[in-house]
This record gives sequence, C-alpha cells and structure tokens, in this order.
Amino acid sequence: MRKQHAVSAAAGVAVSLLAGLAILAIQGYPVWQSYAALFSYSLFSQFALVSTLNKASTLVLTGASAAVGFGSNCVNLGQPGQFLLGAMAATALGIFLDLPSWAMLPTVIVAAAVAGAVWSGLAAFMRLRWKMNEFITTLMLNFVADGVTLWLISGPMLDRKAYSPMTAMTNPGAWLGMWNGLSGAVAVAAAALAAVWVIWNRSKFGYECRVMGHNPGFAAAGGCGVARNFTWAMLLSGAIAGLAGGLMVTGGMQHRFVKGIGANYAWDGVMIAIVAGNSMSGTALYALFFAALQTGAMGMELETAVPSEFALVLQAIVVLFVVASRESTRLILAGLAAKLKARRAARMLEAPGEGGGRHGSGD
Repeated sequence: MRKQHAVSAAAGVAVSLLAGLAILAIQGYPVWQSYAALFSYSLFSQFALVSTLNKASTLVLTGASAAVGFGSNCVNLGQPGQFLLGAMAATALGIFLDLPSWAMLPTVIVAAAVAGAVWSGLAAFMRLRWKMNEFITTLMLNFVADGVTLWLISGPMLDRKAYSPMTAMTNPGAWLGMWNGLSGAVAVAAAALAAVWVIWNRSKFGYECRVMGHNPGFAAAGGCGVARNFTWAMLLSGAIAGLAGGLMVTGGMQHRFVKGIGANYAWDGVMIAIVAGNSMSGTALYALFFAALQTGAMGMELETAVPSEFALVLQAIVVLFVVASRESTRLILAGLAAKLKARRAARMLEAPGEGGGRHGSGD
C-alpha cells in the first residue's frame, strides 16, 4: 500500500509539473526560464532554502492537525480558528508576562497549543453532548475566532502607533532564535511532528484512532473507546493547529499578532492532509513541496512575470491527480488481484486430482 501511495504521489507531482509546462507554453511565457526561476528561488540557494523551510514549518503542522482529525474520522475543519487563537494566546502572554526566557518560551508555546485544543474541544463537547456535527461547528467557530481576534487587535490590544490593526510586539524573551535566517520554529515543528508520528503510528491510542478512521463501527465493536478517542483526537488536532499559530508569532519576523496572520496556512494544511492520505511522513513531504512552490512563485513572478498564483494551479493539479489516481490505482490493483485469483482457481479445477481427484481413486 505504501508503494502504491508513493507511485501515485510521484506521478501526481510529475503530472502537475508537466501540466504547468503546457499552461505556461499556451500562455506564451518562457517555459524553462520560468521553472528555473521557480526552483532557484525556493531551493537552490541558502536564502531560498531557508525561506522554504520556514514556510514549511507552519504547513507541516496545519497538515498534521488535519491528518489527525481526518484519520480519526473527526471532521475538524477548524484549523483557521485554532491557528488564530493559538497565535493570540502566544501574543497575549508574550506581551503581559515577564519571565526569564528559559521559562517564557515554553510557557508561550504550551499556551498556544492549549488555546487551539480548547477551541477544538468545544466542538468535540457539542458533538458528544448535543450530537452537533463537528463539520458544521468547527467551521462556524472559525468565524467566531476570526471576529474575536480582530476585535482584540482593533481595540483592547491595538498598538496605537501602528498604521493597521495589530498588537504591540511581544517581549524578546518570547522569541525563538534565528540562525542565518532559519527560524527556531523549524526545529520546534520538526520535534512536534516527530512526537505526533510516534503517537499516531506506535501507540495504542494512535492505532485505535486509525481504526476509527477506517471503520468506526468495527472500532466500537472491537472495544475501542470511540467517544474517548474522538475527544482526544479533536484535542490533539486543535493543539497542533494552535501550536502552528503560536510559532508564527514566536518564530516569525514581526513577533506580534497582525491582521491576516493566518493567511491560507490552515486551508493549505487541509489540502496537504488530503493529498497525503493522512500519513504523517507524507504530510511532511507535501508540506515541503507546497512550501517550495509558494516560495519560488514570488521569484518566478519577479524574473519572468508569471503570476505567483501559478503555484496555486500546480497545487490544485497535484491534489486532484493524486487523490483520483490513488483510488483508481486501488481499484485497478484489486481487479488484477481478482483476475489472478480466478485464473489460479480455474487451473486448479482443470488439473488432474491427486489421490481421489477428478479420476477417482481407481475403485
């Protein structure tokens, strides 16, 4: 199965790049020069690679958040709101707390994860208490989170010296370090993804969640605590999204909550989880690929005037082709396996029996 996913993933990337070549050629843009700029500005220099890794650190967490939710049969679409509240929690504590940096950073980062978990936990509570579909509640809670954070940065937490809605900067003790432009958020995100991978693939809880994702009825019949696992999966999913928001503040360049801080990171994470088939390792690889496309698109526009939105087209083609080919490949392989099994059975029926087969025992 993993080989099948790897083949469909490689084919999806290849097809998207070929389709991109065709689109550029039809539009009259310089094809090879555009692609050279795309990857030159995303991978083939220290600054480009650092920029790609910094962006990927956020995408890998929002993708992992969605993967945990979808893979557990929890339709958590609240990553945008959980991201925003995580960022706001990190900002508020970063402004109003004054602790030594060794205590400040862990406190702020944990608070961001807790804020995201609380917001997703609210949807889980409404599902278990009143049977409200988490697909709807998590979506609606996004609007609440957006409105609350916008009110905070426009009123109680507004930096009066700023020209647009934003908070004051957090205390330097709440800042992650930078090494040649590489944010400390990359290391924190990598450690968080490793921890989630272990939970997802090596723990009883992760196994039961994956069973729930494939067949909730079977999981319940097999003795899994479906309600308990649902709650913990929602909390974990929200915590990862909140952590992504917190790292945007602690490991970013501005170290404050600004309007539009969430951008499309959360929805890109949902796409990444879908195309990765809720695999944690696949999520990491697609996060890097999407980050490279988005980072390089800016340089490509600068060099060849190809609109940076071209990267969104490539992402869409990858998602469509990989998801479609994954199911098609499964059906094709299942059909081939059935044909081989039928042929094997037919040969066994046609072959002479052994010791009492078609010709009998001779009595």
